[in-house]
Amino acid sequence: MAVSKCSRLSGALVKQLLESVDSVLFDCDGVIWRGDQAIPGAPEVINSLKKSGKKVFFVTNNSTKTRKMYADKLGKLGFDASEEEVFGTAYCSAMYLKTVCRLQGKVYLIGSHAMRQELEAMGIQQVGVGPDPVSGGQSDWANVPLDPDVKAVLVGFDEHFSYMKLNRALQYLCDPECQFVGTNTDTRLPLEGGKAVPGTGCLLKAVETAAQRQAQVVGKPSNFMFECVANQFGLDPSKCLMVGDRLDTDIMLGSNCGLKTLLTLTGVSTVADAEAHQRSGCPHRQKMVPDYYVDSIAEILPALQG
Repeated sequence: MAVSKCSRLSGALVKQLLESVDSVLFDCDGVIWRGDQAIPGAPEVINSLKKSGKKVFFVTNNSTKTRKMYADKLGKLGFDASEEEVFGTAYCSAMYLKTVCRLQGKVYLIGSHAMRQELEAMGIQQVGVGPDPVSGGQSDWANVPLDPDVKAVLVGFDEHFSYMKLNRALQYLCDPECQFVGTNTDTRLPLEGGKAVPGTGCLLKAVETAAQRQAQVVGKPSNFMFECVANQFGLDPSKCLMVGDRLDTDIMLGSNCGLKTLLTLTGVSTVADAEAHQRSGCPHRQKMVPDYYVDSIAEILPALQG
């Protein structure tokens, strides 16, 4: 389909795009739902895609839920979805530690109970979930007791993140043999009404700064997120469409992996953002320019029903 990048997806182009792909990967928050509400028309789009024979996957950087928790939420909101179709960073980071790092030992986890569950489901033991209050003085902190079986530090979203957790991660990572993995680098989590709270990227940057090491990042836009799906389901990148609301994660993942890309304007990024990247002439920023955009994914429903 020889069209310029960042084209509005409408009319015959919708059907043309859908016929050119056999798998569609969706980000979740800002794309198919906002908070606890499905975006109008989104369940019908997903369910119609599946009825028409397309494979559908849900790919999210959020590490606070297990695959089952996501599948349950999808079901409650009216989406036809199974646990196996969900790829969140809690699951993908456990997969990364097991298959890429070939971890032999425990993980020091700065993260959620969902991450602990996904690690344990892969047979990986962890320590660290929950509060870790400060006690003693600086010499005590520098000599804090460490578990000798810990061979990796994993950083995800952790509402109990603290100075002591930062310190403990530093002490483990002083060992150059200790693996260092992060779920994602999203610095802010957008909320309704233009509000935001700090995201995992802030916590990960703090640990990287303290340890003077860079983490291997698993989530979007890292290729590993797509490889996780592609390896399990035998996907052909040229026949895949990535649908997202963030240029720096969703669209860049698609560009990095050779997928077609569609920006929906129900979340974070705008057409003006994409056009600014397009005009920049910067190769890195060009990867954040989507092939197409829509106001909402509901716009592709008529092509599916026609």
